[in-house]
Parts: sequence; structure tokens; C-alpha cells
Amino acid sequence: MTVLDPRHTALVLIDLQNGIVGMELAPRTGPAVLETGRRLAETFRAAGAPVVLVRVSFSADGGDLPPTNVDAPPRIPPGGFPPGWDQLAEGLEQPGDIVVTKRQWGAFHGTELDLQLRRRGVRTIVLAGISTNIGVESTLRHAWELGYDVVVAQDGCSAGAAEQHDFALRHIFPRLSRVTDAASITLAPV
Repeated sequence: MTVLDPRHTALVLIDLQNGIVGMELAPRTGPAVLETGRRLAETFRAAGAPVVLVRVSFSADGGDLPPTNVDAPPRIPPGGFPPGWDQLAEGLEQPGDIVVTKRQWGAFHGTELDLQLRRRGVRTIVLAGISTNIGVESTLRHAWELGYDVVVAQDGCSAGAAEQHDFALRHIFPRLSRVTDAASITLAPV
């Protein structure tokens, strides 16, 4: 059991949005990850702890896309992203939640995430979302570099392939965080 202080802990959910939750993922489906994220968010809201919903979005002309001169560029649909792809999954956002829009893999660079967390006295982040080895891992690495304690809800994550998810959980995440199941995360009464 991982018991956390809700006065200094925030939930950060990565890319639980229309255009990503429906992708082919492993080892869990997008809807399964979304359901775990919803349960975690309900727990955090009930304890009065911040819930941060991170989404990725780009301008219509793609001018703010990350560099694509790489061996495996992102797959952008012909004609661009469909309308609404960057909107949070229906019903996920609730009053009082903090929404952060990112333009790259990680949720810290170029956003006000760190400011929002520090002004609320957050020292510990519970992290979940899609994709384990991209958005979640990039955010985890930066959070660790900024001095946050991080707990990853491993059953609240999934990736494009099970081996990508498993590698991150076995070899990267334990060096930067505590890894547990969502059901094992408890917020202490204050």
C-alpha cells in the first residue's frame, strides 16, 4: 500500500484524449487505461488533491509540431488530425481540474505544469496515461529532474506495444519512481 498526503500530492494523467485513447495499445486498451484514470481522479478529487489532465495538441498548420527529421517520425494522418482528436475523453474533466496542453512528449517543457504544482505545494506526483514509454516516461524523467517524488500507477498506463510498456516499467521507471497498481494508492485522511 502506498499512502500519500493529499495536501502535497497531485494526480497527473497523460493524453487521455479522443485521438489517443482509441489507438491500438498494449498491454491494456485505451478504454481500460481511461477507466483506471477515472477511478484515480475520483479518489484524488474526493480527498481534495489536485487532478491535472494533460493533453497534446498542435496548431492547424502543424507549425508547432516537434521536429520530424528523425528515423521514425510521428504518424500524422493525411490532411492533418481529425476534428476533436485533441479533446479530453468525454466526461474525464470535472470542475476544479487543471488542464495542461503540451506540444511535445513530456508535460513539463513549454507548459505551466511545474508552476501549477509548486503553487499548490505539490511534492509528489501520481502519474498514469498513454503512452507508457513516450508521454508518461518523458513526464516522469522531467519530474524526477525537477525534484518531485513520483509514483507510477502501472495499470493506468499502456503503449503502442507491450514490449515498450514492459521495458519502461522494468528498466526505467524503478530508477525514477515507485511503481505500483492504482488500487494500492491511498490518500491519507487529513
